[in-house]
Amino acid sequence: MGFLIVKYLVTAAIIVAVSEVAKRSDKLGALIISLPIMTIITLFWLNFENQPDQKISNHAYYTFWYGVPTLPMFLAFPLLMKHFGFGYSMLISLTGTSALLAITAFILDKFDVKLL
Repeated sequence: MGFLIVKYLVTAAIIVAVSEVAKRSDKLGALIISLPIMTIITLFWLNFENQPDQKISNHAYYTFWYGVPTLPMFLAFPLLMKHFGFGYSMLISLTGTSALLAITAFILDKFDVKLL
């Protein structure tokens, strides 16, 4: 139970730290969060918890494929914000990302990559 609390605290601290950096510098905050920090930490947690190498490897592999359809959101969201405000822009972006994920999963399924 103690380790689970440590995981929560470390993960939360990273998110808070990045949001504080982003308040001061858009570019630096974006640079830090664009790094796969959470994925790397997750890989460390999995390794520390003695998960099989295949599970750790699969996590990295699927993170790549799930990440690809999320990228257009980061271009669309700022453009949408100019016209629709935060709430609607987020809703549109998340809906679009979900659709792109479904399309990506459908296409990759033809190549024996099973995302869903």
